[in-house]
Amino acid sequence: MDAASPVTHRTVALVGGGGSGKTTLCEALLHRAGAIPRTGSVEHGTTVSDFEPEETARGVSLGLSLAYLVWTGEDGARTALTLADTPGHPDFIGAVDAALSVADIAVVVVSAVDGVTAGTKAAWASADAAGVPRLVVVTQEDRARADFRRVLAELRSEFGPRLVPLELPVGEEQGFHAIADVLGEHLLVYDEAGHHREEAIPPDIIEEEHRLHQDATEEIVSHDDAQLEAYLDGEEPSARDLGRTLAKEVAAGEAVPVLLCSAMTGTGIDRVADLLCELAPPPGSRDAVIRIGVDETGQGGTLQSVAIDASGEPLVHVFRTLADPFVGQVAMLKVLSGVLRPSDRLHNATTGVDERMPALFRLRGSEHLPADSLRAGEVGAVAKLAGTPAGSLLWTRPRTGARPVRLPDRHPVYAVSLEPVSQSDDAKLSTALARLVSDDPTLIVDRTGGATILRGLGDTHVAVAVERLARVLGVHVATSPAPVAYRETIAGSASAEGKLKKQSGGHGQFAVVQLRVSPLAPGGGFEFQDSVVGGAVPRSYIPAVEKGARDALATGGPQGHPVVDVRVELYDGKAHSVDSSEMAFRTAASLGVKAALAQAGTVLLEPVSSVTVTVPADLQGPVLTDLASRRARVGSTERNDDGRARIRATVPDAELARYVLDLRSLTAGQGELEIVPERYEPTSALR
Repeated sequence: MDAASPVTHRTVALVGGGGSGKTTLCEALLHRAGAIPRTGSVEHGTTVSDFEPEETARGVSLGLSLAYLVWTGEDGARTALTLADTPGHPDFIGAVDAALSVADIAVVVVSAVDGVTAGTKAAWASADAAGVPRLVVVTQEDRARADFRRVLAELRSEFGPRLVPLELPVGEEQGFHAIADVLGEHLLVYDEAGHHREEAIPPDIIEEEHRLHQDATEEIVSHDDAQLEAYLDGEEPSARDLGRTLAKEVAAGEAVPVLLCSAMTGTGIDRVADLLCELAPPPGSRDAVIRIGVDETGQGGTLQSVAIDASGEPLVHVFRTLADPFVGQVAMLKVLSGVLRPSDRLHNATTGVDERMPALFRLRGSEHLPADSLRAGEVGAVAKLAGTPAGSLLWTRPRTGARPVRLPDRHPVYAVSLEPVSQSDDAKLSTALARLVSDDPTLIVDRTGGATILRGLGDTHVAVAVERLARVLGVHVATSPAPVAYRETIAGSASAEGKLKKQSGGHGQFAVVQLRVSPLAPGGGFEFQDSVVGGAVPRSYIPAVEKGARDALATGGPQGHPVVDVRVELYDGKAHSVDSSEMAFRTAASLGVKAALAQAGTVLLEPVSSVTVTVPADLQGPVLTDLASRRARVGSTERNDDGRARIRATVPDAELARYVLDLRSLTAGQGELEIVPERYEPTSALR
């Protein structure tokens, strides 16, 4: 395969709303290129890119899948395309971010039936944030109620005048069989095998087609001074010249071509492939950007551009990993510089681990296609890089603190508590969860009140993670609603004595401590002060007293929750020359703190998060009403540049358990939600 490999390569991210036809389009492109003998079906779970059991069971894409093909154009030029099929479900937006981080172009797939949906807008915004050029493909032209002109009007209304339609359908729904090429001004009539022949534009659309041709021509030449001057002098540019200029505009983000097709009948699929190869910018047209000198949390550092050059030193970005039950971890990677070969030794500049490259391959769904090497700009994969999680940079330089530019922060908005089914599951749970988070950085694991909490971007996201935990990693868990992480703080100051005196033959246990326990300001945490004078408590036992105080606070106050924002002062005590020990003083201190908490009482604190909701302006009222019912304190409301309303508020976590689901229901999926933990404050609701 590599000996005859094409000289050009494009990585194409297929993005869009759920049900828009991304996976079916991917299947049609693979079949039309001869990469697969027949097209599969989403309904029957037989597509190349939806191969995980969780995907076939639900009939939707749930993760990032790569599909490699080689396209031979009409002029004989061969171009490799790696299609990155992404989910349309909002819970899996992290996979979209990963695909866009390595894409040369994003194909925004829009249904000719459903038009511009909330998923379309989210995909467009993600591509915009990633700075990736776009191309729109309107699919499902053969389905009932397909209406290209309505969808084109919606696209222009939502995304502005940059959209340049390059095609018009001839017939729609069951009558869709031909496409008018706007730049070439001829008709492409398709047969049942998806091949076309050229004919003249039919009279009933010739006026509309010519108007679109003029509009597109004027838009394209306006960005090229020489072409514009010739056009104004009456010289009509050729379709090939217009295509070359349009490709530059696409790369610069100045134009977004609009194509159309039916993936089910094959009509227009070859045109999509041809124009992708013609209009998508080559990998070397944009430098890769990495961050050098970051700390352990991924913060800080300076940006550095890296030219995508096959003659440079090897630099590899691992943008996604996948736990495979048969070969272990599969790392999807893009070569940013140099040439990657099997047996190369590279240093993980993110984690500090040295890795030896195993066999390289390209992915076509679950199929591994062997590769002798991967050149700068190409995407491929390797197996069993145990020390390389998603987001790593592999380099020849023995340094640490280098990372790809961070993906957008996706804060979890939904959580469940995990309970291992058996003792064996309990023993493996921590390791399995670490692998799960390594594959999907949008998942977060923490512990609240002794419970293991899995947090994600929605209920489906978390449910799929739990299913994969069992299927791939062999760990079975039961789930329940995540507990709210309540805390307590002491209501006032109190003094108490902690005393331990036991004698059971031989050495006994003796320790007495006199403590003052008082509240700190919110967020103060824990403070310990040693005020002992005269050696009443020997210096060697002071650290044990502090540990005992911490033990008592962590164990929980009178209401059963960890105690925070407390100052503990040790001002006196007693020791015995024989019977005292560190453990005795630790126990005495714990008893003393508990006595002080019982004496002064505690105030229940609840976690409060900062919530940002972005919705269409006409839904601002219902969202504000719903937030008010959740004890929210609205800080501000404002309008974005796109006209949508952005609401910022603080809301108790107890009111947010299912808020992401309720918001999607309230806004028909058009609401965007961000939840960031902020502080603790006295609870205002009865429990």
